[in-house]
Amino acid sequence: MQYLLYFLIAIGATTVGSLTGMGGGVIIKPLMDLLHDFDVQTIGVLSSITVFSMSVVSIGKQMLARTKIPFGTAIPLALGSVAGGLAGDQLLRAIVDALQANAMVTVVQNVVLSILILAVFLYMKNKSRIPSRQLRGVVVSLLVGAFLGICSSFLGIGGGPINVALIIYLFSFDTKTATICSLVTILFAQISKLVSVAVGTGFAVYDLSIAPVMVVGAIAGGFIGASLNKRCSEAAVEKSFNAVQLLVLAISIFNIVRNAAA
Repeated sequence: MQYLLYFLIAIGATTVGSLTGMGGGVIIKPLMDLLHDFDVQTIGVLSSITVFSMSVVSIGKQMLARTKIPFGTAIPLALGSVAGGLAGDQLLRAIVDALQANAMVTVVQNVVLSILILAVFLYMKNKSRIPSRQLRGVVVSLLVGAFLGICSSFLGIGGGPINVALIIYLFSFDTKTATICSLVTILFAQISKLVSVAVGTGFAVYDLSIAPVMVVGAIAGGFIGASLNKRCSEAAVEKSFNAVQLLVLAISIFNIVRNAAA
């Protein structure tokens, strides 16, 4: 039963993640916090493995379909996210060591995630009234990528809506283009996270028994989400994006309340 549950979480989250550019971790992380089956760091590793699998499939499918990808911006974003991913992982370890309490770390992560989700939701609902920037250049993209990588790795969310909203605002891309850039950034951020784990603690210290079924779900979700992204209109993708944010915000607030009282 547990394997089926986590397969459904993985395929559902990564389908939406691939469709909207959220990556899936923004759904997987709070849901796994809710279920309480694994500790904070294990959840982060499982989320990274799942989101990495989805990103590879989704980007590969987009490239085979010859979707236009602005590599001049996407690659520096991705490279910056590698450095940010390493920094975010170190930040998470430092907070875990300092608090020595799984519940409090979960509260910190969900508070930060809730604030970011709310800010992104308000921006996306009002972006037509907020003038976007038209930033370009390798240095800017590297710095933005580093920030997104830190958020991705520390929160264990694989980037999520933060990527899409920030890319739209700073680079004046449409939602679909921002989605593709976000997925490239997410892929590299997860690579840095997994490499950091491999050369640090190694994977043997984590309970990854559920990982194979989540990877299968992520591969399926990557295919489904990429196909839906090609077929759906810009407006449909944006509505899906906003709806998922409200769901994640509700789960995160519940996690804060439950773990703060623990």
